[in-house]
Amino acid sequence: MNSQNTNMYNGIGQSAKLIRSSKSGVILSGAGISTPSGIPDFRSPGSGLWSRYNPMEVASLSAFRYNPEKVYNWLRPLAKKLTNAKPNPAHYAVAHLEKIGYIKTVITQNIDGLHHRAGSLHVLEVHGSLQTMTCISCYQQQPVEQFVRPYIDHGEIPRCPGCNSILKPDIVLFEEQLPYHIWNQARQATESCDLMIVTGSSLEVVPVAGLPMRAIENSARLIVVNETPTYIDSRADAVLRGDVAEILPLIVAEVNDE
Repeated sequence: MNSQNTNMYNGIGQSAKLIRSSKSGVILSGAGISTPSGIPDFRSPGSGLWSRYNPMEVASLSAFRYNPEKVYNWLRPLAKKLTNAKPNPAHYAVAHLEKIGYIKTVITQNIDGLHHRAGSLHVLEVHGSLQTMTCISCYQQQPVEQFVRPYIDHGEIPRCPGCNSILKPDIVLFEEQLPYHIWNQARQATESCDLMIVTGSSLEVVPVAGLPMRAIENSARLIVVNETPTYIDSRADAVLRGDVAEILPLIVAEVNDE
């Protein structure tokens, strides 16, 4: 066994040990947990969406206010991928850890809803969700189902059934605050957890990037599973570098072998 495989084997064992000793674990997931499901991430050099588009032109609150059609045109291919995507083994591994009691809360930066579809119950979507939309005039919230097919298939921009104003997806755009109640719950879960598992996040987007440090400051243990290094790796109890859809199921299998 080469040194890389040895490090991975030891990391999986150490992670399983930390999980088995936890009573109030938290998962913090980012785009990397959903890329194996065919959803592009935003910041990877060359392949990330922001390497090809200026987010202030297509994904900011100002852009939506002044030219919502442009935002919707940009979002349409991504919305199609999100609609067709299915949970991958990493999402199911997270749901299993919640089901058997080690994970109490899933905090996700993702808007794809795949944690819910994999069976996770307590999910905090700190960057919002594409499951609902809100009217920019009368502020009535609408479920997204009735608008999805006309939008994806024909480019029809969703409009409020009540006043015919444009509906805004309930996702957090640049220049917007995080949803207060969700963010407050995420902070509380972080401050009370005894273990945080960061998975598929480069930890480059604030304020979410600060949650692992807050967990450590409150005496939680830390596991990082990610393709690339993060700023918190040096403080982590275990760091596993690679595909989260491969590594998380291996950790879960080790936990189940107790």
